Amino acid sequence: MSETRRRFLTVLAGAGTLVLMRGDSLRAQTKPSGRPPSSDPRQDPAGSEAVPEKSPTKAILEANEKDIKKNIEKLYQLASDLKAEVEKTDSSQVLSLALVKKAEEIEKLAHDIKSRAKG
Repeated sequence: MSETRRRFLTVLAGAGTLVLMRGDSLRAQTKPSGRPPSSDPRQDPAGSEAVPEKSPTKAILEANEKDIKKNIEKLYQLASDLKAEVEKTDSSQVLSLALVKKAEEIEKLAHDIKSRAKG
């Protein structure tokens, strides 16, 4: 039984670490501001005012980033709920099935975030 608890707490700690690290790295990323200066000074400035369309790859990456942020928020909420549930139950006596299921859900969501982050 103690091995099960140890594994559960290890998974919980790993999920919490992933949430903290991924949240910090998303906030640390900066978006490039403006366009790089034109290499040809003779280029027509009126033509540079046109807004270029987003490439399909960039649109996919932006959608992926939104999904990752949404999943991280969900992961944070699940981890907070799990922490609150662990604190209010006596897990030294009984390990609730609900706790195990929530930990498994956190683990799956963390794996999904990891695979999306890798690309």
